Amino acid sequence: MDTENKVNTQRALGAFVGGAVGDALGAPFEFKAGGLYSSTFPERVVGEVGEMTGGGGWSPGEFTDDTQMAIALAESLIANHGINSADIWERWRAWASSAKDVGILTRQALSAESHDGAARAAEVSNGGKSAGNGSVMRNTPIALFLFDQPLPVVIESAIEQSALTHNDPQAGFGAAIHAAMICAGIQGADMFGAIEDALELLPVEASETWRPLLSDGWSPSDSQLTNGTVWTCLAQAVWALRTSSTFEEAVTKAIDLGDDADTVGCVAGSLAGARWGIQAIPSRWSTYLNGSVTTPLDNGDTQERTYNYNALQELARALMGLKKIGPTAPDDPGGPTRVHDTLPVYAADLQGAATAPTDWAVISLCRPEGNFENHSVRREVFLIDKYNVTDNHNALAALSDAVESIDALLAENPDRELLVHCHGGKSRTAFVLKAWAMKRNGWSEEEAQEWLARSWPRAHRDNPIFLSILRNDWLH
Repeated sequence: MDTENKVNTQRALGAFVGGAVGDALGAPFEFKAGGLYSSTFPERVVGEVGEMTGGGGWSPGEFTDDTQMAIALAESLIANHGINSADIWERWRAWASSAKDVGILTRQALSAESHDGAARAAEVSNGGKSAGNGSVMRNTPIALFLFDQPLPVVIESAIEQSALTHNDPQAGFGAAIHAAMICAGIQGADMFGAIEDALELLPVEASETWRPLLSDGWSPSDSQLTNGTVWTCLAQAVWALRTSSTFEEAVTKAIDLGDDADTVGCVAGSLAGARWGIQAIPSRWSTYLNGSVTTPLDNGDTQERTYNYNALQELARALMGLKKIGPTAPDDPGGPTRVHDTLPVYAADLQGAATAPTDWAVISLCRPEGNFENHSVRREVFLIDKYNVTDNHNALAALSDAVESIDALLAENPDRELLVHCHGGKSRTAFVLKAWAMKRNGWSEEEAQEWLARSWPRAHRDNPIFLSILRNDWLH
């Protein structure tokens, strides 16, 4: 991969993970009044498990049918190197057979053994209505699979997957616009300009319907239909994206609109993730993602596959045609070692960190390889120890997230041990712990390096990007 593709990848990961985050975060507020999220969490909850509290039949961090259907679609695209309607149908039917929740129209469609004519029959059973948001919520894999293809191909594929369950062309047009925006975001292009690009490829009547809904002058107060429809769902998600400056703001705005909060949160999260990248997604949310999808096997049986934060990243990479990231050779074990005189802050490499008791809070700055799933309080921060500026699309956001997490976890329980680690315990661990010490004490990078090296000699400053951030951007 070249450096530009690394940036693209992190935006694509942001789209896929971001959709799951918005889905899981919004699940407890589904079909409830607007404003409930902000009244439940009047202040940001940075400690413990954050705002991922679960509810409404969902465990903390558990994603719903929005993400489950997207996973099944993604698996089919990867297995068949493109859209195979019969295979998608089989996977969705297997999923629906054990799913906690399936939308009314989608369940009606999937009750048919074959996809041929199923969407039309479901529409008739549903009183002639099928322009729901159920096909846009699952649509992100189309954008990742085709992110570098011509826009007409993207639009055609989004419409094709939508039509499997939603007979109304408007549902497909909404999915097409959504996919176009994500593709633009992945490539660093104007996501709002992509709306017009997509509209120019749709029928004139459809463009005339969608253009005012997605304009910068639209607001949720203009809604005439519920956000269970594709029109209002996408309009609200685009509004949240357009009026926000961070991933967190966009997703919480979307969820706080209420009603079909998980789906609007999912769509907004996918757009915001494509815009700001995976490093802009708060680790207190992404860390706890979890869920499962029932998948058909070749022998006619089914299998329950579980997905967490790291598995979702790998699925997104596979959609883009990228190889699976294998385990890195272990470093010499080190730590946990206490690095602060009065606060229980520790440093370690991955092997050393794996020995920490489960009642310790752990902040992982590398792939944890399943070591800390029994730690109830943990964070997984996406940070790459490479020496090009494009290796980390938003390193400052990841650093801020990690330091904010340290402060919050110490504040809520100053007696609980808190461990910061990366794979070797050297570069990323030093980057974050020095930033924390600089903020806490008003130190320079040199002073923080001297402090940390006394107790943790592994700390180094070889990464010029990390060093530049600490010296020129952090605290400025």
